[in-house]
Amino acid sequence: MKARVLVTRRLPDGGTEPLTAAGHEIVTPEDDQALTHAQLCGAAAEVDAIVCLLTDRVDDAVISAGAGRLRVIANVAVGYDNIDVAAATAAGIAVCNTPGVLDETTADLAFLLVLAASRLVSTAESDLRAGRWEGWGINQYLGRDVHGATLGVVGYGRIGQAVARRAAGFGMQVLHHTRHDTGVPGWIADLDALLAESDAVSLHVPLADDTRHLIDARRLTLMKPTAVLVNTARGPVVDEAALAQALEGGQIFAAGIDVYEREPEVHPSLLTAPRAVLLPHVGSASQQTRTRMAQLACDGAVAVLAGGQPPNLVTA
Repeated sequence: MKARVLVTRRLPDGGTEPLTAAGHEIVTPEDDQALTHAQLCGAAAEVDAIVCLLTDRVDDAVISAGAGRLRVIANVAVGYDNIDVAAATAAGIAVCNTPGVLDETTADLAFLLVLAASRLVSTAESDLRAGRWEGWGINQYLGRDVHGATLGVVGYGRIGQAVARRAAGFGMQVLHHTRHDTGVPGWIADLDALLAESDAVSLHVPLADDTRHLIDARRLTLMKPTAVLVNTARGPVVDEAALAQALEGGQIFAAGIDVYEREPEVHPSLLTAPRAVLLPHVGSASQQTRTRMAQLACDGAVAVLAGGQPPNLVTA
């Protein structure tokens, strides 16, 4: 049966093919403008499915507006902290996401940040472009070696494991921390201990109450003054103000950040902090991966609309 599906923003070419192939009607905002919360509430009452992005706040108000007709919310992202899953579940609305397809691409970006931050790439490039570089000098831009260093991976899901595989290619010793013993060599039960032992730390935990500001001022003091912190998980996992202060004070050597507490805002002190490589949330940003993410989310919507279960059902 033909259904009406709201796709909140224009997706990469080919991203909505599963919806088109199933014969569903696709509704999109004019001129690819982000919907206001009020507009999203209004639209939810008039569609059978929503394919949304992590920038769309699908809260209880949106879900209540769609209750009775809305059957599925498909998030084009792995994380789903933008969706009130408990409210959706209570309303009988399925929620699905897109794990798996972006693991390798995001791991590439995370390791790029390990390299770029360790080797002061942003500082060096900025000086060159601004005409401040006056020629080679033996004491210029002295970064830290990545090969042979110790990498601490916080969160050891698919992306964390993919980063660990890349680190192995650089001859790094890899430690990892999770709440429960993984049975894999290198597991460290205590996060504080991992931070103290690592030359670089890469964060790969979901955003939850117990991971908000997981890396705070106290934990930054535990890291080596030669260490690098990388965050490609969720912005609020790191206290941005504390990180900026740690960089200013030399408590840690450098940082590579792709996600922020209040996107698209970035804490002003972090923008001016030394030895910080800052990227605009591009962890999964390859043409191939973003297209696969869109298709997987649409596959989930199609499955529910056909009376089935999506491949990546999120439960409260």
